[in-house]
Amino acid sequence: MCTVSFISHKDRCFITSNRDEHISRPLAHKPQEEIINDVKVLFPKDPKAGGTWFAINEYGVVSVLLNGAYVRHQSKENYARSRGLVLLDVIGSLHPEMTLQQMDLYNIEPFTLVLLNGSLLEFRWDGNQKYFTPLDKTQDHIWSSVTLYDDAVIDKRASLFDTFLRKTTSIEAGDVVDFHSNNHEDFENGFIIDRKTGLKTFSVTQAVIEPGETLMRHIDLLNDAVYEVPFLPTIHFQFP
Repeated sequence: MCTVSFISHKDRCFITSNRDEHISRPLAHKPQEEIINDVKVLFPKDPKAGGTWFAINEYGVVSVLLNGAYVRHQSKENYARSRGLVLLDVIGSLHPEMTLQQMDLYNIEPFTLVLLNGSLLEFRWDGNQKYFTPLDKTQDHIWSSVTLYDDAVIDKRASLFDTFLRKTTSIEAGDVVDFHSNNHEDFENGFIIDRKTGLKTFSVTQAVIEPGETLMRHIDLLNDAVYEVPFLPTIHFQFP
């Protein structure tokens, strides 16, 4: 949950996320469907807290989590609950934006949430205040977690993203996965990291949203396994 990109291409869009964790953390379960508040949700589950960083619901809503908000914060012990469980509350709601507006986030660690629900929304919680930023879903976007990357590195990663978009004339889902699966000659700050501190990229997860179907692709980098799960939403969003 440390790098996320959104790419809109013709009548499809791709949301792709890299999950960076310490090697002491258990691996996530492969994507499976569960019922959350009477809503069918597909997501890879974190066995430690039971939450997730990436989920799709039966109405075609996609939500992806990043650690941190605007600045690097000092993590503390005994937060009220996991941010991954907060995401499940949002994606398991019939009205995700309203749920975010009404949700009490007191004593929840800062996070950023990218929400595709017909429109594209960036939500940030900095530990004190909520920020809602509507985004243009016809444009491409990238986010890097402020908990792992400083401003200079975030700018460099954004530049790599822009170069990738310019050089790739007809973008396919696999092209985006390949871009996210490249360390770009930098194991400290590339898209695939392997730091001496034990931080490592565990997986790349992607949602491919196109007319009539949504596909979740989950690449478990540590076990060299790929899972592809088609998901047929009740509502289909249109992309220019």
